[in-house]
Amino acid sequence: MDEVFRLQADVLKTLANSRRLEIIHLLAEGPCEVNRLAEAIGISQPNVSQHLAVLRAGGIVEAERDGREMHYRLSDPEIIVACETMRGVLVRRISRISAVAGQAAEAARALEAATDAAEAGAGRPTEAEPGKAPAGGSTD
Repeated sequence: MDEVFRLQADVLKTLANSRRLEIIHLLAEGPCEVNRLAEAIGISQPNVSQHLAVLRAGGIVEAERDGREMHYRLSDPEIIVACETMRGVLVRRISRISAVAGQAAEAARALEAATDAAEAGAGRPTEAEPGKAPAGGSTD
């Protein structure tokens, strides 16, 4: 197996968490401290720290100490490009699925209306065309 494929799989495993993706999108705006990330995402600071540790181990983010604060940033700005590309693929997929679901719902409504009309018509006698006998009748 190509080593790059193995590395890519490792990076994708690291990214395979919605909270980590949120963190990456926030860090795409610029370096940030753990407490600001925690506040922005709405999770605890220790939880953000755990996610950042995984992202650091995967080479996705880097940390830089500034006094008592650690500032985290993306290790490569192209990481967000890859994430946005996949996000775009998923948004388009959702749009297509929604469109198909909308068409299916419209077809179901049309079928229901046709069925209702057919059932309503089945209970009423029909008028015979000129020169023809009514259904089940004779021309005599």
